[in-house]
Amino acid sequence: MHDDRRLNGAIDVLVSLAEPDDAERVRARIGVQRQGDGTVPTNNRWSAVREISSAPLPASAPLWMLEEDEPLINELVLLAGVLPGALQIAVIDGEPFGPGRREPVPRTTDVLSTAYPQRPDPIPRDRLVPELRAVTGMRGGHRIARWIARDDWQHVIDADVERALPGYARWALALRSDCPAALRERFASHPRYAHRMRTAGIVAGPGAYAGTQRPALAALSLLATGRWAFPSRMLDAEAALRPLVRESLGANVEAWAVLAQLLPTFTGTVPELVVTAGAIA
Repeated sequence: MHDDRRLNGAIDVLVSLAEPDDAERVRARIGVQRQGDGTVPTNNRWSAVREISSAPLPASAPLWMLEEDEPLINELVLLAGVLPGALQIAVIDGEPFGPGRREPVPRTTDVLSTAYPQRPDPIPRDRLVPELRAVTGMRGGHRIARWIARDDWQHVIDADVERALPGYARWALALRSDCPAALRERFASHPRYAHRMRTAGIVAGPGAYAGTQRPALAALSLLATGRWAFPSRMLDAEAALRPLVRESLGANVEAWAVLAQLLPTFTGTVPELVVTAGAIA
């Protein structure tokens, strides 16, 4: 098998979903090594930052990472530069992101020493909705959306319930990774909504991402990173892929060998890869 850390990690995501005895036979046959124990990599943080910032990173992924409320992960996400301004400030302030959590998140020395990002003058809450209603293009929508404070979301939801916000403002709001589900659901009737969200990488979780992202190597590489970057969310991906892996590949080491050969250039999704490898073998 091609000696490539990224490829090894991607294949290992799938091998680890096989029955334990089958997984050991597969590792021996195709030479894939077991990867990591889910520990945040601290010995080479810039390598970890590159993993986070490498394309294609779905827009939802940084939020999955922040939901861990793990100081080291927060530091790496902040260093990767993948957050809109308002979320950078939330991380620097130690705000929690995990569902139901209220306690401040401890901050590393590097996060505490990070300067607040340059930002325009904050929009007072009483001006926020009028500014959104005045949006006439995506550029203006993004300019406002990326700086909306997290505790202003309910104010925005209430305004949209009262009278729908302009389309461009709605698109920009929906493309913020932490846009509340209650607000996105109000936009879902638009015929282009699903395509726009999917193209931007706004997905419900790693399971949905793994099932639709092309090529398969990109999806599996993100899941390999997710073992340490968003372990709580990985259960979703594993639940989505495990039945398919065990049904299509199982203990068939030749099918696994075919998968390892196909993966570097395969243009389809992970499910298509798994099914194709099983069918060829």
